[in-house]
Amino acid sequence: ERGHVLKSTDQGRSWQQITVPTRVMLTAVDFIDTKLGFAVGHDAVILRTEDGGNTWRIVHRAEQEERPLFDVLVHDGQTITAIGAYGYYLESRDAGWTWNERQLVPLNSTQVDGEVFADDLHLNQIAVAGGGRWYIAAEAGTVYRSDDEGREWKRLPSPYAGSFFGILPLDTDRLILFGMQGQMFYSANAGENWQAVDTGTGAALTHALLLKDGSIVVTGHSGSVLRAKQNLNRFALTQLDERMAISSATELADGDLLLVGTKGFRRWSSRGH
Repeated sequence: ERGHVLKSTDQGRSWQQITVPTRVMLTAVDFIDTKLGFAVGHDAVILRTEDGGNTWRIVHRAEQEERPLFDVLVHDGQTITAIGAYGYYLESRDAGWTWNERQLVPLNSTQVDGEVFADDLHLNQIAVAGGGRWYIAAEAGTVYRSDDEGREWKRLPSPYAGSFFGILPLDTDRLILFGMQGQMFYSANAGENWQAVDTGTGAALTHALLLKDGSIVVTGHSGSVLRAKQNLNRFALTQLDERMAISSATELADGDLLLVGTKGFRRWSSRGH
C-alpha cells in the first residue's frame, strides 16, 4: 500500500523501508538476479532497480489508463512483461527502459459485424513453465498459454467460470490453476484438459510455490496454507489462528516459509507447525 517497498537481508527477521518515487499501491515484484528487478502497481507504474532494490526509478506510468498492473515477469535481462486489469499487457525488449502495449490474443477475440473486440479480462498472474511455455491466469475462468515465450497466446479450455488468481507450472506440461472459492484444478497436458483438486477450503487461493523438497504449497485468504506432494493426492490444510489473507509466500534458506499478507509478515514452518 502507498508505494511501500521493504527489504530484508537476514531471511525476513528484520526489514528496512526503501525510498521509492511513487505513492501508488504496488502489487508485484520480480528479479532476474540479485541486482536487476522490477515492481509494478496502480497507475500502470513500473519501477526498475539495478542495485538489488536499494534504489528505484519509474520507467513507465500511465495514470490516464486507469488500469492497474497486477504482475510482472522478468524473463531475461532484456525481455520483461507486465500484465493487469482489462487485458493490459505491456512488454519491454530493452531491459525495461521502454514499454509497448499489445493485444494478448487478437485471433481469439470476439467479432461483431466484422469489427474485432480484443479480450479485456483482468490478467492476474503470469508464470513460466520452461521450454518456451508461459501461462496467464485471468478472471472469468480464463487461462492463456504461449508456446513461444509470449510472442503468441491462445485461450485454453476452462474448467471453471470464476476468476483464477494464480497458476503454478510443475514442469513443461503439468500445472495447477487456482482462484476463487478454494477452486483448484490440475492439468497433465499443458491445460488442454483439467481435473478438480479437493482443497478442503472455500477461501480464495492466491499464491503457490514449489518447495525444494518437491512438495507444493498454496496460500490464500482466511489464513489458508495447503501443502501436498507432487502427486496431488491430498492437500493438508492449515488455517493460521490470525486468519490473515495471505497474498504471497517464499521459501527461506532453512525451509520455513515467509508469508506476507494483511497482517504483515509471518514465518511458518512448511513441516507443519
